[in-house]
Amino acid sequence: MKLLAVSFVYFALTVLSAEASAIHGLSGIAVRHAQISKRTMPLESVIQIRDAPTKRCKNRPGKQSTVASAPSSTVKPPPAQPPVKAASPPPAAAAAPAPPPASNGGGNGLIKANDGRCGPNGATKDITPTSGPNGAMDWLDCGFEGGGWNPPFVKVQDLVTVSLSEAIQKPGNPFGACKDFIEIFERHGNANGVPPIMLASFAMQESSCQPWQIGGAGEQGLMQITKDKCGGAPGNNCLDPDFNIGAGARYFKQTLDSLGGNVIQAVGTYNGWRVGLTPATAFAGYNGNCHTQNDGDYLQKFFNGFLQSVDPSNYNGQRLGKYHNLDRCG
Repeated sequence: MKLLAVSFVYFALTVLSAEASAIHGLSGIAVRHAQISKRTMPLESVIQIRDAPTKRCKNRPGKQSTVASAPSSTVKPPPAQPPVKAASPPPAAAAAPAPPPASNGGGNGLIKANDGRCGPNGATKDITPTSGPNGAMDWLDCGFEGGGWNPPFVKVQDLVTVSLSEAIQKPGNPFGACKDFIEIFERHGNANGVPPIMLASFAMQESSCQPWQIGGAGEQGLMQITKDKCGGAPGNNCLDPDFNIGAGARYFKQTLDSLGGNVIQAVGTYNGWRVGLTPATAFAGYNGNCHTQNDGDYLQKFFNGFLQSVDPSNYNGQRLGKYHNLDRCG
């Protein structure tokens, strides 16, 4: 009986405890609902807020959105490749030497220069012993038979010439003896701004294009340069064709420049002519030493003979010139 009473008491206590907990839980829920009810707006207010026009900030130009776009794919992009360095441009080629000035006279096949001191140039298309495209012999020799040589002023580009490469193709051209040295004349002529045919013409007049030739006063080789110009010759061999032609080309260019570009005077100077020269001085070799003479026909043979690819010793059965003072030299 006691046991039954105890069990009843325990059961009663358990029921009372459960009810108390339930009441406490309901009390908490009620409190929470009360708090929510205080914050809840009336339905009309909610409707008014929802229907009210919204204000949004306009994007300013240049302003980027802070919203990140979702990737369109889950595939990872390949890693960025390093920028390819542009290839450096190749170094600029060295400037080529300036070509010699064109020499074709006035375009009508005649020299275009005139000099008031010496009168009309007397140029003729036909070559005769005392005239030709580059002027009459007496004009080239202006003053020679008077008060002394006083050459007309002519520039290289005023002359009528043919190219050396063209000249050697002509039948009967005067440069047959020079055929082994054409490339050297071309190279040194172009390097020094001198028409190559002028260098070949010097070689023909001075040595008949014989590289072993030594003059009566010791002049050396093809260009008959004096010994003072032989410095730097390979193996001290001033007769070496490449060195000899190069030295002759440089000397002529220096002479031409020093005379202000007067090619008539520069060519005469190469053969020993000088302003004021007269036949009495030029032909002094008649009285003794033949090799001290100046060739009185030098300018006519050079300008109206070799520069036209004409053999001045025999053109149409005639010789160019009128003095022929070197005949005594044999």
